[in-house]
Amino acid sequence: MTTDTQAADRDGGGRVPPAGGRLAVATVALGLFSLMTSELLPVGLLTSVGHDLGVSPGIAGLMVTVPGLVAAVSAPLVTVAAGRLDRRTVLAVLLGLVAVANLVCAVADHFAVVLAARFLVGISVGGFWAVVGGIAPRLVPPERVPRATAAIFAGVGAASVLGMPAGTFVGHLAGWRTAFAAAGVLSLAVLGCLLALMPAVPARRRVRFADLPGALRGGTGVRTGIALLALAVTGHFTAYTFVRPVLRGDGVPEAAVGALLLLFGAACVAGTFAAGAPAAKRPRRTAAGACTVLVCALVLMAATDAGALAAGALLVLWGLGYGAVPVTFQNRILRAAPEPREAASALYVSAFNTSVALGALLGGRAVDTTGPHGALWAGAALAALVPLSLVAAARARRPAVPSPAPAGAAGPGGAPRAREGSRAAR
Repeated sequence: MTTDTQAADRDGGGRVPPAGGRLAVATVALGLFSLMTSELLPVGLLTSVGHDLGVSPGIAGLMVTVPGLVAAVSAPLVTVAAGRLDRRTVLAVLLGLVAVANLVCAVADHFAVVLAARFLVGISVGGFWAVVGGIAPRLVPPERVPRATAAIFAGVGAASVLGMPAGTFVGHLAGWRTAFAAAGVLSLAVLGCLLALMPAVPARRRVRFADLPGALRGGTGVRTGIALLALAVTGHFTAYTFVRPVLRGDGVPEAAVGALLLLFGAACVAGTFAAGAPAAKRPRRTAAGACTVLVCALVLMAATDAGALAAGALLVLWGLGYGAVPVTFQNRILRAAPEPREAASALYVSAFNTSVALGALLGGRAVDTTGPHGALWAGAALAALVPLSLVAAARARRPAVPSPAPAGAAGPGGAPRAREGSRAAR
């Protein structure tokens, strides 16, 4: 916890009792889970929604593009606008907004109405994620902040593991409208828990617009981290947004798609935990390795006509690679960022969601032009730029090795120059 945070707590920010803090952390994690589930829900329902509302799979992918773009803008805007408001009030409003949006999707009879509701989802996701990025120090003692932060952001991974696959399963059993309605009811339930269990969290310090570019000027670690994160996440979502049409085109039964997506989500979580320690010690190598695994999985899936078993194996490989990406780059960006770290957190959320939207848009273009497997090739090409850039940067940082002098040439004192060059090389 920073000095500013400690001072704020002493100045009346208040310390939540341990039991209340744990409940509040759990509620915030559930809130993030419900919002990220809402953002990712269309990934498993594109075919059904597109068929019922008369749009192509590529156009249906706008259900992912629109909230991603809006979240990218709303993350810094809500962070600044909410500076003097109680954080519980801000989070409650955003949860209520996403609940309304999901319920509107459930009854919409035109695709334009669905897109308008997805606009509201984007506002909620961007604002909620940015606000909760720095809320853990307000809820638990300093020694528990890292664990509480990890618990809160576990909601993001849980949305991939449980939320989106569960929504796909519900959509298969009872229709996509029921899946959106269930997401709306979930958000309302979490809203009730937040109002009942989370204490007031008064405004402590507001982030100014001037702090946002200041975070980028803090060092090359922030700028390059955000750029490489954008490439990796864009590549992933270029392919992942259309994984359902890919699987169906490869002959995977409709009933098996939800199970395979659940398997993918579990692999993502495993990749996240596996990358935790290496990302802290060797972030560049971890990022390069994770994106290499991601690229290999996409290329293999694009190049082979995989059945259910082979697709499951490749989805595990894909999940292991992608699961390591967010935690690796988040650690790198936040460690390199100047104070206030909330500004860098908002930029991270903005870059992440912009990449989700851009990936869905590029994938939609590829699908409509070359078919579902075109999205896999496009995603692999984008993600491959990350390890290539990291390798090139590592080579550029290596000190130059002096060229050996001609044989017999002597340096000062009569020592052969070739021998000096050999020692320098070692």
